[in-house]
Parts: sequence; structure tokens; C-alpha cells
Amino acid sequence: MTGPALSVRGLRAGFPDHPDVLAGIDLEVPRGGLVAVLGASGGGKTTLLRVVAGFHPAAAGTVELGGRPVAGPGLHVPPERRRIGLVPQEGALFPHLTVADNVGFGLSRRERRGSRVAEMLELVGLAGFEERRPGELSGGQQQRVAVARALAAAPELVLLDEPFSALDAGLRSEVRDQVREALRAAGASAVLVTHDQQEALGCADLVAVLRDGRMVQTGTPQQIYREPADLGVARFVGEAVVLPGSLRNGCARTPIGMVPVASANGSGADESGSVLLRPEQLRASADPHAAGSATVREIVFHGADTTVVVELGDGLRVRCRQPDVPDVRPGDPVAVTVHGQARWFPETR
Repeated sequence: MTGPALSVRGLRAGFPDHPDVLAGIDLEVPRGGLVAVLGASGGGKTTLLRVVAGFHPAAAGTVELGGRPVAGPGLHVPPERRRIGLVPQEGALFPHLTVADNVGFGLSRRERRGSRVAEMLELVGLAGFEERRPGELSGGQQQRVAVARALAAAPELVLLDEPFSALDAGLRSEVRDQVREALRAAGASAVLVTHDQQEALGCADLVAVLRDGRMVQTGTPQQIYREPADLGVARFVGEAVVLPGSLRNGCARTPIGMVPVASANGSGADESGSVLLRPEQLRASADPHAAGSATVREIVFHGADTTVVVELGDGLRVRCRQPDVPDVRPGDPVAVTVHGQARWFPETR
């Protein structure tokens, strides 16, 4: 079967007091792919998931699952006929049922008697847990059972609604990796909605950034991070160092000196705007001749790397994230150097 697992075109949806929660969404999920919809809390991510699942009506636009229309003008296929698996935020397992019964809940009696439940538990790394009840499992194990249940009926699409948000940071990373591996091993197509940038960048094949009811950028995690569509995306998907600048012949004059700019045109005329750098592109090093222009204000050791907060002229501060522990202290003058190229954003008028 060819074509995307999910195709959303011009989707509009909302509520009587807020009709444009989704204001013309386009989204495509390739077969076997994991797409993360990334947006701020309250930005419409869950509404999008509910429309795709069939729990909320679309005001306009279309939704197709595997090339089959399920929502559109005069059409609303009910949730139970959409062949969608859902993994909610906290698993939502039935506490009175065993793990095996939870996984097999949506299967026919014949399927429950077969090997499907055992296969799904093997897939999520929980073989041998069949007779336990949810209360005997950790939070991470419960989420993996929820994934096994979602995959058991071989759905057209799996929807994951911030499934790791209730887990602590260390466990969240481990469970996220296990879930991603299980989805890929099953060849499942999936949509993950999240407000966690690291989760989206580290987990998905594609990331779609949702803002004010619209998809403002869709691309690979690398594209979203390195080539953001605008400064709003840049600030949302990671730490951003944004400096005022004046562009001329492919370089920008900034408070830290001349910075090479990616994809800048060769115009000889000055152009005002902003440069975007990531903290890992900046290095602070001791420089007694930098007195008065760049001064260390704070040093934060993270273990694997170190953040040096440097104050430039006019009180402007930048964060330099470097793999070493620099031989500087708060109050020391430093030089700030740039590794790689900056992104340029012209001043909007």
C-alpha cells in the first residue's frame, strides 16, 4: 500500500468560545514514520489528536487515514471505525484487569486466545508480565503496556498524547527510547504530540511545529533546530542566542564581532536584522584585552559540558555552552568566538 498513513488538509476546528483552535492545519505522516507535533501547552495539539481520532468534529478541511477519507464536508467516520490506537498521558489501564487482559481488551476472543498478546508484550519488553495488574507496575511499565494495547489491533495509526509527561526525567528518556523502538519494530505509523522540545527532536522522524493554530514549520529534527523558519521557532525548539546585527556581504556585524551568516545574499548594502546562534556555537576564553567589552557573570557546570554566561556591552548577556571547563571565573574579561555560521533574520517592517 502506497501513500501516507495520515493526510490532513486545511483542517479547522475549535469550540463555540474559541472557534479557531486549529486554523487551517496541513499535516502528513508517512507510512512507518513517527511525526512529533510540537507546540506550547494549550496550543491545540490535543484538539488535533481528537479530531484525527474522531472524538471532535472538524469545522472544515479533510482527514484521510491510509487514503481513506474519515472527516470532511458531510463526512464523520466514528472513532471505532477509524482503526486508530491511542496512548493517553497516563496509560489509562483498567486497574482490575491483568496486563494480558488490558493488552487484549480490544481484540476478538479468538485473537485473545492466540499469540497476539504475548507478541505485543515481547515487543515492548514485558514478556512474563501477563498476570500482573497495573498497580504492580512502575509508571514506565504501565506506559509500555498502553503502547502494547494500542498496537495489538494492528491500527492504521497510533496517536500518543504526551505519553511521557507524568514520568520523572530519567525514566522519561528510557521509556521514550523503548516506545520508539517498539513502534519501529512493529512498523507502526504514529503521531506524538508534546510540548517537550527534547522529546520531539530526539524521538521523531519529522517534527511539525504548531503555533497559534497553524503549522509554522515541518521538517526533520535537524532542519527544525538548525534551519528554523523564524525566530519564534528558533526560541521554542532550543536555547537561542539572538543578537542584533547589520548584514553586509555574507557577514553580520554584531556585539561579539563579525559573524559569518549561512545562505546570506551577496548584497553590498547594509541590512538590519538579527542573527541566531546556538549556545554550543559559542566559546568563552580568557582574554585580558577584552576588559570592559565581555565579562564572565556566571559559570554552570553540567557534567558533560559547561555554560558560561557572558555579559557584553549595554547589559546584553549570552550563554556559551562548551565541552571543557574554561579557566575563567566570574568577573574575568573574556573573548567570545563563534564556531560555524549563524542564521540571519532580516528586520521586519
